[in-house]
Amino acid sequence: MIESVLALGLGFLLGTLPCGFWLARAKGVDIRKKGSGNIGATNVGRILGKEWGYLVFALDALKGWLAVWLATEFLQVGDTGSVLTGTAAVAGHVFSPWLHFRGGKGVATSAGVLMGLAPVVLVWTAAIWGISFAVKKIVSVSSLLAATAFPFLVMWLEPGRHALLLAAFALAGLVWYRHRDNLQRLMQGTENGFGKKKAEAGKKKRKK
Repeated sequence: MIESVLALGLGFLLGTLPCGFWLARAKGVDIRKKGSGNIGATNVGRILGKEWGYLVFALDALKGWLAVWLATEFLQVGDTGSVLTGTAAVAGHVFSPWLHFRGGKGVATSAGVLMGLAPVVLVWTAAIWGISFAVKKIVSVSSLLAATAFPFLVMWLEPGRHALLLAAFALAGLVWYRHRDNLQRLMQGTENGFGKKKAEAGKKKRKK
């Protein structure tokens, strides 16, 4: 019991660490006031450069993976305890008390959790994300499609892991909730996509 409570607390604490915000602040930028205002990898990459976005993604994913590793290998709380710890890490990332309970969207941290809990599911989820991004070049669309597929991939690839399945539905719902502004921009046709600005600039040059 003590180990389970400790695992949940550590998971949540790890998740709360706002890596994107801190890295941007070290560069003299309040990332909450730039671009979309999100502290995650996509916004950091747009504002500070792709290499910083990749670093933020890796650090946010590491939080999720480390939470699961500590629960599984160090505290040995079992599968259900590890799943709950990973979910707590994502919740901590999304509702970070360091930022008045406002954080990222949970995609990278969820990926780290999946890496620790079900790496095969992660591979398939990442493949869906990658194919969608190759076609649409819009991170939010890819993230939403991958999140939607996540629970169904768990049903297929990890049958019998009921705790993981419930967590998958919860995390998918959380990702959709955190992307509500993106959904509004998608419906309005104003959502940013990588390569979109370059393409539009090229069209303007050809017109001239």
